[in-house]
Amino acid sequence: MPSDWSENIVVCDLRDEPDLSEELNELHNQLAERASDQVPNVVLNMGDVSYLNSSNIAQLLRVRRRLIETARVMKLASVADGVWSIMLLTGLDKVFEFTPDKATAIASLQIGEGAEG
Repeated sequence: MPSDWSENIVVCDLRDEPDLSEELNELHNQLAERASDQVPNVVLNMGDVSYLNSSNIAQLLRVRRRLIETARVMKLASVADGVWSIMLLTGLDKVFEFTPDKATAIASLQIGEGAEG
């Protein structure tokens, strides 16, 4: 379930299916319901995700598209080897931004906020 880390950052601690699809769908719906200037940056903690299917990839891309529309950023953190292999095989390693862990992702977004202000 998405949780607000700060006013401008939402963190999602994702798990394998069937939770993964539900959580990504809920996140997308929350982002879609917000006014463009109210959309936060997003950290997806992928540490407990061992596999992505094509539907999950489509959901990640939909979330990413909404964030791009609103000039926000999504970081994928703690990506497991199996998921990283899928990212490499599909070329998504060049599409998404990755960080080694959730804390690094949050810190990089907070630093980015400071640079903008």
